[in-house]
Amino acid sequence: MKRIVFLDYIRIFACFLVMLVHASENYYGAAGSTDMAGPQSYLASEADRLWVSIYDGFSRMAVPLFMIVSAYLLAPMKEGQTMGQFYRHRFARILPPFVIFMVLYSTLPMLWGQIDSATSVRDLSRILLNFPTLAGHLWFMYPLISLYLFIPVISPWLSKATAKEERFFVVLFLVSTCIPYLNRFCGEVWGQCFWNEYHMLWYFSGYLGYLVLAHYIRVHLTWNRSRRLSVGIVLMVVGALWTIYSFYVQAVPGQVIATPVLEIGWAFCTINCVMLTTGVFLIFSTIQAPSAPRLVTDMSKLSYGMYLMHIFWLGLWVTVFKQTLEFPTVAAIPCIAVSTFVCCYITAKVISLVPGSKWIIG
Repeated sequence: MKRIVFLDYIRIFACFLVMLVHASENYYGAAGSTDMAGPQSYLASEADRLWVSIYDGFSRMAVPLFMIVSAYLLAPMKEGQTMGQFYRHRFARILPPFVIFMVLYSTLPMLWGQIDSATSVRDLSRILLNFPTLAGHLWFMYPLISLYLFIPVISPWLSKATAKEERFFVVLFLVSTCIPYLNRFCGEVWGQCFWNEYHMLWYFSGYLGYLVLAHYIRVHLTWNRSRRLSVGIVLMVVGALWTIYSFYVQAVPGQVIATPVLEIGWAFCTINCVMLTTGVFLIFSTIQAPSAPRLVTDMSKLSYGMYLMHIFWLGLWVTVFKQTLEFPTVAAIPCIAVSTFVCCYITAKVISLVPGSKWIIG
């Protein structure tokens, strides 16, 4: 299959943004050097408030970008491909590395005392149920698997849907991304109540909307390069400012705040995040190079393994830049992310040289 060059660049960009998000989380919600943000958040200073808002807020497009790339490549299924063939091919690629790293995150941290044997045993016993204690980033795998499961179901409709029909779906998806704000300011809406979470647009919401949006862009969007670039920049700037400000305005230094309240604008299926993601995707789609440099292609191929392992490296660099060197927040967060990214690439590259490495890093 011929590589789509701009998607390789997006994979690398999104992979780095994931690490930037998790580097930032150590400045507002992490209990330890490799923890994700917990249920309560606390910002120690105005500098932390500003730079976490900017770095983490802008990076919130990372997960939706990965979703759009997958959907862009895989939906609808190839003509003649069966549901079983699709599942075997996709899950053979992502599930073995996923399971291996769940085992690693459940065991290796015992070597440096981050978890005890009881936690390790509990994590291992729950592998079929959820991600390990120290691998919160693996939450992403479950909605990704869900999209893969749904692609054969929606493929027949995508194959014959008109541009107008897909736009109708996308519009309803966009309306559904406003519901978090409606809930915050208006309470329960469109059938929501304490016994029913399935609002009127439930089946048009979530990451499925990104799947249809990706297909619409690939098949039906006929904009030229100039228009994609101009619209993309506007969407990116508006989406980024909204996403950043939504955190900043609530993140009062010295106060403990519930993380879901603080991160309302950082949820991946909010209207501002959709704008940010779509804008950046359109900008990248203007790349017209017939091929990418070898390093770019290589990083893109290894990005799945880099994502899986990055929490192992992140803690080390948090210790170095935040605790040992005590860099200011404005410098520490990108230094942590860049160092983590480089180490993950080198590690994944070394592993890729081992026979059978695809079962480890995809």
